[in-house]
Amino acid sequence: MANANALGMVETKGLVGAIEAADAMVKAANVTLIGKEQIGAGLVTVMVRGDVGAVKAATDAGAAAAERVGELLSVHVIPRPHSEVDAILPKTKTVE
Repeated sequence: MANANALGMVETKGLVGAIEAADAMVKAANVTLIGKEQIGAGLVTVMVRGDVGAVKAATDAGAAAAERVGELLSVHVIPRPHSEVDAILPKTKTVE
């Protein structure tokens, strides 16, 4: 079963770019910051949820912000992820 909310991800090399991306994403659109994952080797992925248009706008803004201060590696939006994908995502309450 698909989730009604889109999932947006911005991956950076370094925490500063990730924080800048997160800040830009939540300021640019009506999205919820659901968390970050530190993958290793300095890679950090920041994730947001919201409607498809808002998530696309947010990830565009986040990518631009991350590029200004650090190294942007990847940006991706999944319009309606399957509900089982939630099992591997951070819980919403982890970011306040």
